[in-house]
Amino acid sequence: MFQAILHHRAHSSEDCARVCCTKIEDFGVRFGSEKIFSQVNMHVHCGQLTAVIGPNGGGKSTLLRAILGEIPHTGHLHYVDAKGAHTGHPVIGYVPQYLRFDVSTPTTVMDLFMACLSRRPVWLFSSRTLRARVERGLERVRAVHLVDRRLGALSGGELQRVLLALALDPLPDLLLLDEPVSGVDHNGLEIFYDILTTLREEEDMAVILVSHDLALAARYADQVVLMNRGVLASGTPAEVFRDPAMQATFGLGMELTGGARGA
Repeated sequence: MFQAILHHRAHSSEDCARVCCTKIEDFGVRFGSEKIFSQVNMHVHCGQLTAVIGPNGGGKSTLLRAILGEIPHTGHLHYVDAKGAHTGHPVIGYVPQYLRFDVSTPTTVMDLFMACLSRRPVWLFSSRTLRARVERGLERVRAVHLVDRRLGALSGGELQRVLLALALDPLPDLLLLDEPVSGVDHNGLEIFYDILTTLREEEDMAVILVSHDLALAARYADQVVLMNRGVLASGTPAEVFRDPAMQATFGLGMELTGGARGA
């Protein structure tokens, strides 16, 4: 279905000091007396896609919000660049599952970029100031033709590509995707994952993808983390899909592991 299969990169947690890597160490989140998740540890290497899967309410989207720093959490986030220098916190890009807005609004894609890329009100300066930058960003996601399109006139796949372009400005060390193609049609889904493949190969970008699509996780991820209020299993797609925790969580047997990389 897709035009490219991502290359497998096998890195152990011990190599993190020698390659570009984002380390999520002992993350935990509580809302009052309720524990959402605890002791989440992940090492995500540059050029690697990590798929986080699990049941609804297992803490997947909350984990992304914690990584973004939007909610209080325990644990630490560290970034190590390609030279092995500890640079502290990575530049993070984020694509939400959907964008809430009034579909009747006259706001265009250009207006959205202007609002996000400048601290000044959109109506106080000319779009010519940022237009070349915006068009370069949209070209990266094959959406430059949408620059003057109203947001409400975009398809689901087009809107997600626009949001991806926003998340890539500035170019992040770590890209977080929260169910980015939920409800997107087959063609839009294929385009999105093809763009993601190109980004990883050309920009050596680390990606964390929250997904309910187990077949896509099995096919495209370098590593999979099965999460339900904590990490139940992690490893290559083949390893996780064969793990007894997978059967216990989803009631799935071996049928999905045939296309998983690392099998």
